[in-house]
Amino acid sequence: MSQNQQAVYVCAVTKGKLWLPNGELPCIPLSKLPFSGGDIVTVGDYQHTPVVGAFNCNPMLPDNEMASLRDLLPCLSADLFALVGRAVQLDYMRQQQAYCGRCGQHTEFDIQAVAMWCSCCQRHDYPRVSPCVIVAVRDDKRLLLAQHPRHKTGMYTVIAGFVEPGETLEQCVAREVEEETGIQVKNIRYMDSQPWAFPSNLMMGFLAEYAGGELRPDYEELTDAQWFDCNALPPVAPKGTIARRLIEASCALAQG
Repeated sequence: MSQNQQAVYVCAVTKGKLWLPNGELPCIPLSKLPFSGGDIVTVGDYQHTPVVGAFNCNPMLPDNEMASLRDLLPCLSADLFALVGRAVQLDYMRQQQAYCGRCGQHTEFDIQAVAMWCSCCQRHDYPRVSPCVIVAVRDDKRLLLAQHPRHKTGMYTVIAGFVEPGETLEQCVAREVEEETGIQVKNIRYMDSQPWAFPSNLMMGFLAEYAGGELRPDYEELTDAQWFDCNALPPVAPKGTIARRLIEASCALAQG
């Protein structure tokens, strides 16, 4: 069977939006695509089915079939979601790195290298990924949860933030928690990670324990932060997110 006739997961993406006909990620042969041209890049394989990113095709797709990657979070496995996220991050690279950071000339997408190519400098500029920490803080059977201004549904989640230059991940965890909530933490230990294409981050998840300090939320960053009993949690981050995995792991530890 030719590549054009084999069914593939198609991540047609531009400006952070995906083509989701009927609200689903299409799995069809490339020959059945309702557009032609553009750049097609294989971003991985999911259960023996290729996953491809398709770029420069948005003008041919209806606006009412374009949606956010977040819409797929409850629908896809973590592995497939990560591959679709990779396509979204490559689209972000094409936007943000469209000009050479050294000479300022326009760059082109090199399909083989999966990078932006400057013909003037003869250099590749690869995708830029921002390292972030995310941490669940527990005090015996209580869990520290926060609400952010972007959470319009009343959802609470754990503390997160970007790693600063010259900072270890553990130092970042301690700093972010203290800056946003006023408390200190101890026994910081790594648990898990997740690529997070919003827009191009790598979330590194930690568990930590309360060490001291008074809870004083930073209301420039948060709308609320509270201790919650692990048996009486508010609405929290959805399944499929590293935040949810950290919350569930902390509650399991609280229950012994």
